[in-house]
Amino acid sequence: MATSSSSAPQTTKEQPGDDPDDVLFNTLYGVRTVELNRPKKLNSLNASMARKIIPRLREWEKSDMANIILMGGAGAKAFCAGGDVAALAKQNETVEGQQESTAYFALEYKLDHLIATYSKPYIAIMDGITMGGGVGLSVHAPFRIATERTVFAMPETTIGFFPDVGGSFFLPRLDGEIGTYLALTSERLLGVQAFYAGIATHYLDSSVLSSLTMRLSELTFRDYAPLQDRLNLINSTIAEFTSSLPSSDSYGNKDGDLRGRLRSAVDRCFSYNTVEEILDALKAEQESPRGDAMKQWAEKTRQTILTRSPTSLKVTLRQLRAGRDWTIGQTFINEHIIASRFMGHPDFVEGVSARLTKPLREPKWNPSELADVKTSDVDAFFLPKEDVEKLALLPPIPGKGMEDYKEYPHARLALPRETDILQAQQELSRTSQGGESALLQHVSQKWNGKEGVDVKVSDFLARQQSRKQRQ
Repeated sequence: MATSSSSAPQTTKEQPGDDPDDVLFNTLYGVRTVELNRPKKLNSLNASMARKIIPRLREWEKSDMANIILMGGAGAKAFCAGGDVAALAKQNETVEGQQESTAYFALEYKLDHLIATYSKPYIAIMDGITMGGGVGLSVHAPFRIATERTVFAMPETTIGFFPDVGGSFFLPRLDGEIGTYLALTSERLLGVQAFYAGIATHYLDSSVLSSLTMRLSELTFRDYAPLQDRLNLINSTIAEFTSSLPSSDSYGNKDGDLRGRLRSAVDRCFSYNTVEEILDALKAEQESPRGDAMKQWAEKTRQTILTRSPTSLKVTLRQLRAGRDWTIGQTFINEHIIASRFMGHPDFVEGVSARLTKPLREPKWNPSELADVKTSDVDAFFLPKEDVEKLALLPPIPGKGMEDYKEYPHARLALPRETDILQAQQELSRTSQGGESALLQHVSQKWNGKEGVDVKVSDFLARQQSRKQRQ
């Protein structure tokens, strides 16, 4: 009989040796707060923390007194910089250690899935570094607040892993090929850039966060008010604290400003279904007459990809393309299979070790070349292992949790997606109304005057016009 690698440490009951203070819970009237409390480790998520958070979220889901769940991180540096990969890599030197690591991912993915299907308003404060495991605790929430200190990235290919924690779901659902670009390059988005990219739903200055928490605690909801009504009230409350948005290039990181010419180049180069074709497209971009800035970007991006684990790159691209059709439940079940495979692959331990070495060293990937990663090698990452049982997600509380879905049910709390803008454009064309001002007014009304809509619509139209001129 197959042995389950997720049989011991994945339980949500606290274990001997768990730190009693790595997560802090508090109550402020109707608000329930979760504070990740490992500031010296940049609030990196570990099993001890997940074992505390899951039962508390379940408890609050049943409570009529808990109106809003708010998760943040201790200190000013990080919301959550990821999972504790150093501990995982250290124990992966044995088969038993690999099984423990796979069990950890089972626990983490159960928590992420619980957040993604939670029946109560959940707000993630992405103040500071938000990477890896921290992304799983935030991007599936209906409310994701970025600040001027937000640093978002999915850096998994740098350590011989893949963008998990639901990356298969949220990355392909970003506009165009933004998700593919972020996954393969580990490019960082700073502050308001995460908001314009659709990763955050709101942007606030960090100085107002405590006031926002207090204001949220004062909200009252009608008994049996549907979730959407509650979300709408919270959305309008957060809007009270939104001031004028900063320019996304004010961070001194124009490579991360995914608009204009750069965004067009991202869509051109990252639309292919093989890593080799993407690299060829970047090389062609270097040789095109598009200006020195874009040539430099293409060269830098191509060289960045070539430093990543070849196995990770190919598995990641396959994952993103397949994930377009996965439900949120299928996503975590399939990612657990992929993660279990990576725990037995040499690139994960090598990648983490190289990052922890002082000074940093270049990892020695195995295989070291893209050409040496066979299709059958990639296929194996998507096939269940005999010694790993299928991930059993936490069942919804009867009458509470959301059903499985293929599209985020609360996507309209963020800026409109490009498909939304295109649809609005088509609606106006049928009524003989056109022009940027008409489209902006139409979309802005649909999104209740949300800050940033004008920037999103203007960028969409500018790139659309540029494409027409090239044709």
